[in-house]
Amino acid sequence: MKFFSDNAAGVHPRVWDAMRAADQPDAAYDGDRLSARLDEAFSALFGTECAALWVATGTAANCLALAALAQPHGGIVCHREAHIEVDEGGAPGFFTHGAKLLLADGEGAKLTPETIRATIDPIRRDVHQVQPHAISITQATEYGRVYTPGEVAAIGALARQRTLGLHMDGARFANAVAHLGCDPAALTVNAGVDALTFGCVKNGGMSVEALVCFDPALADVVRYRRKRAGHLQSKGRYLAAQVLAMIEDGLWLENARAANAAAAAIGAACGERLLHPVQANEVFAVLSPAEQAALHAQGFDFYDWPAPEGAPGAARLVTAWNSDPAHVEALARAIAAL
Repeated sequence: MKFFSDNAAGVHPRVWDAMRAADQPDAAYDGDRLSARLDEAFSALFGTECAALWVATGTAANCLALAALAQPHGGIVCHREAHIEVDEGGAPGFFTHGAKLLLADGEGAKLTPETIRATIDPIRRDVHQVQPHAISITQATEYGRVYTPGEVAAIGALARQRTLGLHMDGARFANAVAHLGCDPAALTVNAGVDALTFGCVKNGGMSVEALVCFDPALADVVRYRRKRAGHLQSKGRYLAAQVLAMIEDGLWLENARAANAAAAAIGAACGERLLHPVQANEVFAVLSPAEQAALHAQGFDFYDWPAPEGAPGAARLVTAWNSDPAHVEALARAIAAL
């Protein structure tokens, strides 16, 4: 009974069907008929003209966006626990040819205008210090916390004031939109986001994410960088087919709602053990080593997590679009019985 990562979840049957339907001769790389539909499909989703490119991994999507927003001598503000800082093996510096991550604080791994200012205001305006070029926020955060439209807009306003680009790592963007029940544009283009990593792998896709640029000129830069980085796949129609299957009939939200509901059920069983409110598909709970061992012995697979000060231990429990309801119920009962 696996609750360690939504990256390990299966591929949705409708996504498989879309890939099989794409299994016929077409133009190579991104010149096929399906890839050509991405811009129109995402423009309809966000209600504004945008350009969308498929990419094989979230790391590549994040870093290609950052490379288009920040020069090699610049800096990118992110939370000190952001995925691009903690879990991407130095890829941002590799893709940007040296841009520095400028680390900021914030409760629940969320940035605020205040924490961003605290990071960039002390930087002198001279060539001896790295100047900020962009901001990157994660939706939902590494602790499953969701930025509201107003919170993103406040950061977007600061970015415009300081002439900084704004990137959103939306590996779990679908879960955030499902939780808030809002227009996806309210969390992105209407709030000042320049580029969005639109997560698919964690939400029922296979080896594909979409990089959405709300400034088509930005996409022109990314296209060259994508090729140079080795991410222009020769049979891109199989990636495009998955993305279209996710967004054209609402599958992306259907899957996210299922994952969120499963997490909410587990979170309810955790009660006062919760370390963060459950707003997406991740649950962080206080569990002692003995309690963790007891759950593992019952067949539940999850990650141990660094415990906050004063707690005996902690765990991260992640649900997915296809989490078995019986497994979810069993885990909830097991936690409640500890």
